[in-house]
Amino acid sequence: MTTATGPVPRAGILDIEAYVPGKSAAPGASKIYKLSSNETPLGPSPKARAAYNSVADKLELYPDGASTKLREAIARRFGLDAGRIVCGNGSDDLLHLLAGVYVGPGDEGIFTTHGFLVYRIAILAAGGVPVVAPETNYTADVDAILARVTPRTKIVYLANPNNPTGTYLSFHEVKRLHAGLPPTTLLVLDAAYGEYARTNDYSTGLELASTCENVVMTRTFSKIHGLAALRVGWMYAPARVCDAVDRVRGPFNLSAAAIEAGAAAVDDVAHVEMAAEHNAKWLPWVIAEISALGFEVTPSVANFALIHFPKKPGRSAVDADRFLTARGIVVRNVGAYGLPDALRMTIGSEEANKAVVAALADFARATA
Repeated sequence: MTTATGPVPRAGILDIEAYVPGKSAAPGASKIYKLSSNETPLGPSPKARAAYNSVADKLELYPDGASTKLREAIARRFGLDAGRIVCGNGSDDLLHLLAGVYVGPGDEGIFTTHGFLVYRIAILAAGGVPVVAPETNYTADVDAILARVTPRTKIVYLANPNNPTGTYLSFHEVKRLHAGLPPTTLLVLDAAYGEYARTNDYSTGLELASTCENVVMTRTFSKIHGLAALRVGWMYAPARVCDAVDRVRGPFNLSAAAIEAGAAAVDDVAHVEMAAEHNAKWLPWVIAEISALGFEVTPSVANFALIHFPKKPGRSAVDADRFLTARGIVVRNVGAYGLPDALRMTIGSEEANKAVVAALADFARATA
């Protein structure tokens, strides 16, 4: 019998696999194209930069614990009730808070096979049991999710569009999912990449979050707004959900710089549209060019592409990753998502996108 010599974590904590971000280095490369974390190549709005800098002379002051300026800016932009908006230190913060509020020991939380890794971590950290629903063609399957709902299901996470596959569910399917859930199960619609989706049948879920008592929509400023370094996220939820989350979130969970820059960013609609247009131009180009090289690419509506490689020595995803890294191209290994034979690349600048295609063409020739 081993005697503990210090504090012991709660049972199950050390069984959680820590989230590992995409790599950012390519040792030896003269120039690096970082395409591993779905960051926008356009950077943040100049207005957001100016707002960030405006805080420099007030660093001794605590920020507004209610993030009022940011919540009101979001409410104006989308025609929402600011009282039903909660801001977080990135949307990850909110995903964890929701699990902590609604999931207890023995409760279940559902997500899909290739869903965002944070969902599993949040459920386990709350003492819950992760339940994985299989996907169809790398896309969430409503019937598979509903088949796994039990009286113990307290939360369902749906990334829409999904990371790392780039696939999505139509609003019709999302509504069908919601209709099949009991009123005591919280549906969390994670729309981190919602601004990039331009298909007519897509919705971020604001309508459901506005009209239903068991739906929350989460968003982030880390992607299209280019504020990943500041960690800014928000959710729109029923008043009772906001009240519950506000009782446990950190009192100053957003910095003053995050609040100011976020408010300026959401107001700069032109910058957001420019970023969306850039992605609308280069996403299909990247998919077409890489597909023409003989690699399968999952159709995507987000700002990244999932590229599949054969299980063949010398041509595998690991080999491709090594080849790209040697050229300064940093992409995302997605083995932790159950996709060991794929790599995810962010849609970058024109130069970066063309560099990836050229490198993969060389890789295909060298390993033919």
